[in-house]
Amino acid sequence: MLKSFIGNSICRVMSGVAATIFSLLVGVPVAAHQASAVPVSAAMHHVVKQHTAIRELPIWKLPNVDRAVESYFSSDSKRLIFYAKSTQSDTYNIHTVDTDGGHLRRINKLGQDACSFFFPDRSRVVFTSTKDNLDMPRGNWSHVKNYPQGAELYTANLDGSDVKRLTNNAYYDAEVSLSPDGQWILFTRQINGRLDLWRMRPDGRDVRQITHSPDLQEGGSFYMPDSETILFRAWNFSDEDKMDKAMEIYTVKHDGTALTQLTHDGGVNWAPYPTPDGKHFVFAKMHPPYNYEIHLMNIKTGEQRQLTDDRAFDGFPSISPDGRLLSFSSSRGNAKGERKLSIFLMDISSLNVGPVPLTANESMASSH
Repeated sequence: MLKSFIGNSICRVMSGVAATIFSLLVGVPVAAHQASAVPVSAAMHHVVKQHTAIRELPIWKLPNVDRAVESYFSSDSKRLIFYAKSTQSDTYNIHTVDTDGGHLRRINKLGQDACSFFFPDRSRVVFTSTKDNLDMPRGNWSHVKNYPQGAELYTANLDGSDVKRLTNNAYYDAEVSLSPDGQWILFTRQINGRLDLWRMRPDGRDVRQITHSPDLQEGGSFYMPDSETILFRAWNFSDEDKMDKAMEIYTVKHDGTALTQLTHDGGVNWAPYPTPDGKHFVFAKMHPPYNYEIHLMNIKTGEQRQLTDDRAFDGFPSISPDGRLLSFSSSRGNAKGERKLSIFLMDISSLNVGPVPLTANESMASSH
């Protein structure tokens, strides 16, 4: 396995050739199966990306934060939570920061941390960590058959105090987020090599398995604005050991019904995140030969718009609840030979994907 510049803590999973080429290009072993340096099919070496001359919307790097990955907004769109390598540690731990780079705070200092999310009321955060299982094998976040089985879920106050452990088992519990109404924590659990979506109450009660598919490896999930529909990525379990398998994006109701496939191109589509209007989602797509760009897709029509266009890696997108900012992780701007990801912001206010105003009837109903 190539040495990573961000450790072994990429949480929203890639797969097959995507993870391998990503590791080769920028040195990041992502949570995926078989992400070792294995040659890809010869045919892919002859594919050349057609430059689309995409005019990117305004983009700037998040100041005062370096070597940071996978950021998500607070409900007031003013802060970000992410995991980063601090000056005091060689591992990646959870941090929060204002969107202007101010008030940087480290939430956890023990073990390896991965995915994290704000509670909608901004009272607490939820995160994945191996902090209480330091005696267990370290595992490999980049290899689905060796995921850290000591990865547990925790909540804490915004200053890192009052840590509460939610899971306590020999499973991989990660890829965590919350429903907009604050009623459910959503996460991925691995049992006997099978990945499925699960949910539980914010205090750890009422744990329920959502997906039971024998064919899909589900993960990287988020609730849509209705707090009932879940957006996620999956690959076929039967393709587990294939390098060039497809990864597609789906939705499912949180009772496990109404499974719907949204992408059908047979490529690598991953890290989806819903827009506040509930009509679109952003996601990362691998362009040939091995270039990762962020796209916006209309759920109803399937129409896609490419948002980034850079030779560097662009991925792990999320959108502020007010619909004005896109956050993403990128290797753009790195010096030659430098292996790291940083957080960038894009002004997407012109896309008009913000919250849909309530109708008069809906407003009256909510007031009661």
